Amino acid sequence: MDLKRIKDSIHFWYFQYLLVTCCYGLLPWEQCVINSIIFIVVAMVVYTAYVFIPIHIRLAFEFLSQMFGSYNSTASG
Repeated sequence: MDLKRIKDSIHFWYFQYLLVTCCYGLLPWEQCVINSIIFIVVAMVVYTAYVFIPIHIRLAFEFLSQMFGSYNSTASG
């Protein structure tokens, strides 16, 4: 029974995906092209986030630590 519910849930979410992306009325080869483009875009966003977000967080942390570190050292010294 649980396997049927999981299968129905996957079908439901896939149908929702088709409706949201307007792929429901496309031919199968057109759906393949659109799905490939969407997959490539999502993969590029995930890769970019994985590579660049930690760098920006580190730089922001260094900037803020220098800014507040110099503020604390001048106030106490």
